[in-house]
Amino acid sequence: MRQVVLDTETTGLDWRTGDRVVEIGCVELANRKLTGRNYHVYLNPERLVGDSERIHGLSDDFLADKPLFASLAAEFVDYVSGAELIIHNASFDVGFLNMELERLDLTPLNKLCPSVIDTVRMAKEMWPGKKASLDALCERYAINNSHRTLHGALLDAELLAEVYLAMTRGQETLTMGLDADGPAHSADGKPVERPPLRVLRASEAELAEHDKVLQDIAKKAKCMWLPPAPAEGTV
Repeated sequence: MRQVVLDTETTGLDWRTGDRVVEIGCVELANRKLTGRNYHVYLNPERLVGDSERIHGLSDDFLADKPLFASLAAEFVDYVSGAELIIHNASFDVGFLNMELERLDLTPLNKLCPSVIDTVRMAKEMWPGKKASLDALCERYAINNSHRTLHGALLDAELLAEVYLAMTRGQETLTMGLDADGPAHSADGKPVERPPLRVLRASEAELAEHDKVLQDIAKKAKCMWLPPAPAEGTV
């Protein structure tokens, strides 16, 4: 499966009010492996960046000589077409890119690609009530993001690729196998006998060490893992 982790930077928060895309960053995954075939461009938005510069650090002077989206649209479409997209807060980026494509009478992004995975939605489903920002997910999965002092489309796409792989580790498809058809079968159709589970029991030394740790906890506070002491007068 070919997947593209995508991120954009823009002049503001709403394409409906005239905000434009200033940066596109994409990271390609093939069969859950980074291919190194990434896509990254800065764009002249044909308007001032305004307050958004403090978010992404891209100034009007820096973007002045960058290409217009119209000049790169064909190569962008060629790169993403047919890929499954992975985007953090997908409605934001898809909305902006659809606007840019529509201005050129080109096919919208959600029709170029078979599906779009929103990692914000994924994170909220996996950890209800927890923060779902990219920084929060990097912290949760121990992914180093110390170099992320400003937002950047390619940098954020690279971090999101690591986050997505961590979120879906051990899951080869988005459909979970539930063994609905009974036990697994081999190539010749015969049921595969699963080996018995191996039970590892703690040694006497490990039990003694465990009890010592509980006693140390009990000296400082009530230890919920120790049975309550018998009440006075009871046998």
